[in-house]
Order: sequence, then structure tokens, then C-alpha cells
Amino acid sequence: MARSLRIVVLTALTLVPPAAWAQNRGPAAPLIPRKVLFGNPDRAGAKISPDGKYLSWLAPRDGVMNVWVAPADDLAKARPVTADKKRGIRNYNWTYSGKHLLYLQDTGGDEDYHVYRVDLTTDATDDLTPQPKVRATISGVSPHHPKEILIGLNDRDIRFHDVYRVNLETGTKELLQKNDGFRGFLIDDQYRVRFAMKFAPDGGSLVLQPDGKGDWTEFAKIPMADTLTTNPAGFDKTGDVLYLIDSRGRDTGALTTLDLKTKKQTVIAEDPRTDCGGIMLHPTEHTLQAVSFTYDRTRWQFFDPKVKADFDVLAKVADGEVTITSRTRDDQTWIVAFLMDNGPVRYYRYDRGAQKAEFLFTNRQALEGQPLQKMHAHVVKSRDGMDLMCYLTLPPGADPKDAGMPSRPVPMVLLVHGGPWGRDGWGFHPLHQLLANRGYAVLSVNFRGSTGFGKKFLNSGNREWAGKMHDDLIDAVNWAVAKKIADPSKIAIMGGSYGGYATLVGLTFTPEVFACGVDIVGPSNILTLLSTIPPYWAPAVQLFKDRVGDFTSAEGKKFLTERSPLTHVAKIKRPLLIGQGANDPRVKQAESDQIVKAMKERNIPVTYVLFPDEGHGFARPANSLAFNAVAEAFLAKHLGGRYEPIGDAFTGSSLTAPTGAAGVPGLAEALGKKDGK
Repeated sequence: MARSLRIVVLTALTLVPPAAWAQNRGPAAPLIPRKVLFGNPDRAGAKISPDGKYLSWLAPRDGVMNVWVAPADDLAKARPVTADKKRGIRNYNWTYSGKHLLYLQDTGGDEDYHVYRVDLTTDATDDLTPQPKVRATISGVSPHHPKEILIGLNDRDIRFHDVYRVNLETGTKELLQKNDGFRGFLIDDQYRVRFAMKFAPDGGSLVLQPDGKGDWTEFAKIPMADTLTTNPAGFDKTGDVLYLIDSRGRDTGALTTLDLKTKKQTVIAEDPRTDCGGIMLHPTEHTLQAVSFTYDRTRWQFFDPKVKADFDVLAKVADGEVTITSRTRDDQTWIVAFLMDNGPVRYYRYDRGAQKAEFLFTNRQALEGQPLQKMHAHVVKSRDGMDLMCYLTLPPGADPKDAGMPSRPVPMVLLVHGGPWGRDGWGFHPLHQLLANRGYAVLSVNFRGSTGFGKKFLNSGNREWAGKMHDDLIDAVNWAVAKKIADPSKIAIMGGSYGGYATLVGLTFTPEVFACGVDIVGPSNILTLLSTIPPYWAPAVQLFKDRVGDFTSAEGKKFLTERSPLTHVAKIKRPLLIGQGANDPRVKQAESDQIVKAMKERNIPVTYVLFPDEGHGFARPANSLAFNAVAEAFLAKHLGGRYEPIGDAFTGSSLTAPTGAAGVPGLAEALGKKDGK
């Protein structure tokens, strides 16, 4: 009853015109409150300890996400074991010691992560990497060394991460492997450094093996075309067989085994449309159990009949795609997450022996009963014949036949993923749901250069920033218009990181296509972007030169200048909203500052919101809520959709608006309330 009342009140307060699709079609669907989508989840990240004695999860403590632990047989005795008071903990891991947890945390989004150890016997939390201005990674957690972990740390040379063995009881560390230019190491469960990887000057990757005399010998050479689709995936129990995802001599990355003694390589699993995704190995035996492939949706190929039988049982438990998030060391108890496109994540504890699943909780109970929409997969042909896997979410009521197509054109948001070496996939996407609920079709496109679709598709994006990569986005927009999905006069482009860059490209290279744009931490000048990458990205500099452009040569500088939105800022004709974190180490604040400055000098309107305590994206829920409040009001003004008024959305947020507050309905007033004016 309380939930229904809240929805009615929020709907009554909405100060916007109805979306075009809702006109003369009866009452619009209720607004989904932003807090339901972007506030803290109730509980998330459920895991079981390796010995099966404890269950853990992330949940709010005084409004900030922290780790909670409960006896496996009595969840009512759950207690918080961490006390983060700022950004919240987003990921954590169990160790094999039986009493320690680990998590990573940075300061204000600067990505200088430290490794923290939690002692469950005392609830004491200690920083295992307390040195200032360092970035740490967890490089190994092994059942064979329960009292030790491996940590990567750039304390000696900020560009390279050495590997240390760290004692969980004492916190003392011992150098295991010095790094003098490698991009990474492959280390087995016995904590033996088996291989090192580094980029070669020609863009390929060298796989090196210790020679036993303190030096390295070449084990394999991976051509540049295969460097992002060929990766080691671990060892079998003997350590003599390497699991290797390999695209050499083929298009997609297949799972192979490589006998390190005989050098015989065998293809185990493959898919002609997509690279190998997840690999499921037994926790201690390291035998292959299953392999996943994701084209439109995830499918599994099974190698252990007992695991297949378990998945068959789980398929009858709940809707959604099955993900095993955690397992006991004996592999008898699984924590299973059911992922849906139009509902919360459902967590279960699964007893393999009894083949029985016990419901634990959902991550966001308030999503139940909300008008969430399905996500539809569509393949769009690019102008040069490539298949672009796209995902479309439609507004409530726009698709009465449930055919994945609206009955009439609607306003649309083109939502572009970051990376660009990543991909969009099927599932619950809070921005898709927010925007669809406000009256927009939402289209996400796996443009060339996206990962997971083979090396030909990936490599066709090389040196195509603002080129064919952008053409793919425009081709998808044209498809949506031709299919009468999108109203051509009401299409926005929006995205973060590379997606933010794509937004700026959209408004400068194709200024007539989009009605407005929302750029989140997007680079405006590729030259300044690549010249200011974090120092610990130094081992990957060659990758950027090969796949984006050579920012050190005269010819390369000319090319990248031409592909930079800042160069074409005078062409901007449509409204732009920019969101930026002041501590972003990847896309520095200067990337947003310089295009805002250039627009103001030309009297081109722009709204700029800045978060002093954020980095590459908005991690704090208060800041995420604040930015999305601004974004939906901005989109409503220019696309004509609905929005939940900004109201008190800035409570607890650090949001500032250096320029253009008047360009977003309610922004200036909300800032005044936030600042006590």
C-alpha cells in the first residue's frame, strides 16, 4: 500500500508534458523514482566463504555501502564488518584464511586503489598498502597459500606494478617479481611466475617465460590483430596445461588448451559469431566445467554433465540468466544470481548434492511492481555490411503487440558504451529503464571496435574514432528512423567515457542529427587525452598508438586533431550537458573545461556540472542521483519526455554547476536550496 501511494504522489508532482506516445492513449505509466534505480541497493554482491561457514554481501551502513557477514545457517545474525563512510565499497573478496576479507578503495575517484584487509575475529580493518600516491591490485589469492596473497604495487616505479607476497596475519610483504616494463604476469596457484606479457614495438604482444637464470625467453608472439582477443585463462591442476583464449589463425577467440611440455594446442570450445566469454573451472581440481559465449544473450557449453544437470535444475527456479557468483572450495554450494532485463537480481543459495535452491534476497526490492521494460536485441547492418548487435528498450505502452517495435515513432536516446574496447549486453540497465520510463526509446549499439565479436569486427575500429565507429552509430539511428522507432526530430545522444566522446562527435561531426547531447566524462581532444594518460598505463602506450592514433608523430598529431571534437566546436548547434569528475585520472577535468571554454567564447550554450569528489564516473549514489536528475530534466526540455523534478536530489551530493544552470529546468533553484540560498 505504501509503495502505491508513493508512486501516485510522485506522478501527481510531475511537471512535464506527456510523451508523444502517451497522447490520447489513457493514463501514462507511473514514474519510477530515481532513488529506486540509482540509490543504494538493499543488498548486492552475495558470496559464500570458501569453507561454507559464512555468507556475505554489500548493504548500506549509515547510508554507505559496506560488507556484511552472517553465519551461513543464520542470516538474521548478519553484522557489518567494514565502516566506509564516503564512497562505499563496491567489490570485495574472501581469502582462504577463513577469517579475512579484502577490498579495494580509492580516494575521491582518483583510482589510486589501496588493498584493505578485514579481520573477522576482531572486525579490524587495515590498509595493506599504506604508502601515499600508489595504486595497488590484488594479483593472487590461492587455497595453497591461505595466509598469503599477492599484491601488485607501483611503489618503486609509478609506471609498473611489482608483485609482492603479503602475509595476511602480519601485513609484511616480500618482493616476488620485479616489473621492468611488463604489462602483466601470469602466476599459478603455487605463486610461481609462469609468464610475463609486454607489448612489442610493432603493436604485437610478447609472451615471455622465465629462463631460470633471472632473465626471460620468448615463449610466443601474438600479432597486433590478436592482442585483444587472445588471452591466457589459467592452468589445469598439474600446471602443465594452459587454458588459452586464442584468435590466432581464426576470427573469434576460441577456448584452447596448450600443453606446455609438448606445445600441442587443442581447440575446446568455439563460436563463429563471438569470442569465448566466461570459463567455469572446478575450484580446486581446475577441470573444465563450462564455457559461455555471448552474442545477443549468454549461452553455455557444458563439459561436466553434473554441472549441466545443475543448470537444468536452476533454469526451473527463476527467470533470467544464471550467473554463479561464488562457490565453496568443495564446489558443493553455489551462490547463484538470476539476472533479468526487467527486474531485480535474485540471489539463491544452491545445494548441489540436494539439487535445491534456497532464495536469499533481491538486490532492490523496490523494483518489484515497477513498470520495467524488456530489452530487445536487434541486428543492424552497417553501410559496409557489418552486423551491429543492438539493444532496444521501449517506453511503457509503446509496444502493445510485444514485438520489440513501437506502434508509432517515439523520441529516442542513443546510449553509447564506453571503452571503446567493451560491449553492451542484455540485462537490467538502470539508464535504459529510467529513460524508457520517461518516454524514450533507448538504443545501445555495439559499434565496430566493440569487444566480443571477433577480431575482424574489433580491428575494423582501429584509427576510426569519429570515423567508421561514428558511422555505425549514425547507421543505427537511420535504421531506427526507417523502422519508425524514432522520431527523427527528437533523438539525443548520450554516453560516458568513449560514449561521452561519441556524444561530442555527434554534435560536431553530424550537428543536424541529434536534438541534444549528454556527455559524461568524455574526452574532447584526443591529443590531450593520450598525452595525460595515467602513468601506470605506460605499458599499453603502443596499444593506443595502433588503435587510436600516434600522438607522438607530426602526422599522427594532425590526424588526431582532425578527429577531436574540440577542433570542430564551432559546428555545435544543439544543446549540450556535460558531467565531469574533478579527480578523473583517465579523462582529466581539462577535457571538459576546454570544450566548455571554447563554447562560451563562441556564445554557444552549454550546461556543465562538476563533482569535486568523483573520478571517471559517479560512484557515490548521492552524486549519481544528482546527475541523473539533471540529465532527465535536460532531456525532457529538448525531447519532450517526462521527468521527476530535481527537488531534493542534490542532498548529500557534491554537485556544482560552473556554467549553464539556467539551461536545465529546476537546476538553478535546486543549487540554491543545496547552498542554503
